[in-house]
Amino acid sequence: MLEFKSDVEAADSFNDVYNNLKNEIGKVVIGQEEVVKFLLISLFCQGHCLLVGAPGLAKTLLIKTISEALNLKFNRIQFTPDLMPSDILGSETLDKDKNFKFIKGPVFANIILADEINRTPPKTQSALLESMQEYSVTISGEHFKLDKPFFVLATQNPIEQEGTYPLPEAQLDRFMFNILLDYPSYLHEIEIVKNTTTNNVATVDKILSKEEIMFYQRLVRKTPVADNVIEYAVGLAHKSRPGTEKAADISNQFLEWGAGPRASQFLVLAAKCHGLLNGKYSPDIEDVRAVARPALRHRLIRNFKAEAEGITVDQIIDRLL
Repeated sequence: MLEFKSDVEAADSFNDVYNNLKNEIGKVVIGQEEVVKFLLISLFCQGHCLLVGAPGLAKTLLIKTISEALNLKFNRIQFTPDLMPSDILGSETLDKDKNFKFIKGPVFANIILADEINRTPPKTQSALLESMQEYSVTISGEHFKLDKPFFVLATQNPIEQEGTYPLPEAQLDRFMFNILLDYPSYLHEIEIVKNTTTNNVATVDKILSKEEIMFYQRLVRKTPVADNVIEYAVGLAHKSRPGTEKAADISNQFLEWGAGPRASQFLVLAAKCHGLLNGKYSPDIEDVRAVARPALRHRLIRNFKAEAEGITVDQIIDRLL
């Protein structure tokens, strides 16, 4: 178990741990520094992520590598139209003595990759809701606690939308971040091809144990925040709500719906972690601004005018900032 003389000493060690993690992940995953940063922030804030990117951008490899560096159990669930809730949660079966026995599903892990979550019907999508919010699963009235830390990473393909079931806003709101994964740069792609077309396999060292991860999760939560930073985060969420007293002009013009209170909570929590990772003992407004895009982009619903004029959610967030 980690022991430090003060929270300041713990915060300094957190910065070192983060840099070590980045270096280990960078052995396997080339580039994507921004994506790695937001994924780790989400994990240390006990949040979940929605990752949107085209096929073949190493989403599975990235999460598997993170789970190896953190010494966590990893399960990948491929979401398809015929997937049932029991395929995720588990089911009861008769054993040889004709007694019912619960067989745990793949959700009983530390890191879950819900691959192409929008390809399965809402009934199956909702099977993840209780586990994401309550860190537990209920089967036939019986309650099963999930092992912590628990982190859900759901992916979506932004290109092919035929035969998909868009995630309802209530479920989207449970994700801390919506992270966009782009193509690698030319130089990064050259390095990727060099590394993946030989027999040399990079090994990832284990940097943190479960107990150490939960220690740093607690450290993030107890990081102090100045009132003006909280007011800025809450004000940002209020500015996004069309038709309200504090709504910004851009929100009234282009948004159907704005960010709820959970957005304010995640903005402050993510700013705490972002500040710690940048050597600060308390976050400032710049830390809130740094995490605003991934924290807000899945919570703002554009209206018809915005879609007709090609105004993106990120452009609206930039105007709000």
